[in-house]
Amino acid sequence: MPDNESSFSGTAPAPEARGRGGKPKRGTAPDKRERILRAAIKVFARKGFFAARVSEIAKAAGVADGTIYLYFKNKDDVLVSLFDDRMRKLLAALREEAARDDATERKLTRIIELQLGLLEGHRDLAEVITVNLRQSTRLLKQYAAPLFVEYLEVIASVVAEGQRAGAIREDIHPLLTARALWGALDGIALTWALGGAEPGGLTRAARELATTLLDGMRRRPAVGA
Repeated sequence: MPDNESSFSGTAPAPEARGRGGKPKRGTAPDKRERILRAAIKVFARKGFFAARVSEIAKAAGVADGTIYLYFKNKDDVLVSLFDDRMRKLLAALREEAARDDATERKLTRIIELQLGLLEGHRDLAEVITVNLRQSTRLLKQYAAPLFVEYLEVIASVVAEGQRAGAIREDIHPLLTARALWGALDGIALTWALGGAEPGGLTRAARELATTLLDGMRRRPAVGA
């Protein structure tokens, strides 16, 4: 598993909080934004996005309520930032896998294992991404859509590559396959997060999904050939 797994529940480095005139705020710890986002994951998972309050996130992060607004505009912005950080890390890892000089089947298997493996051990994060983000259609349309399109393009490119190599059936639409894969992975993560997060459950599911998907996509010799 790539090194991304160890930092998946964390967040990407953020610009230093700014005061008036764009000057850096004094005494601002560089990890406060990350602490706030980690705290938000726990609060959103426990309370739900709509019921959660900024003050509760601040308390869980060990910061003053006003500190939240040095890094985020509002509660919506906190949720969007969580999704943005998570998706950008995932996309970087998937692009790295897609660029490897390896067989298509192996690439797709690693992509499936990677996406579910990154959530293994991070039940709260899985619940926030699969459940809480769905509670806001506006956020999904405005912020999730562009990153979702990037995700689909990465997966579709691997499928198309396999078709050119003769490993994947030519009658399969790469983009439709990418959407189907996302739906399957999202559904598995959702069930796992809400169903008790059985240890090792996502790892086993990844193997089974890869086998099922590839069995249906694999190009077979023509009858009588």
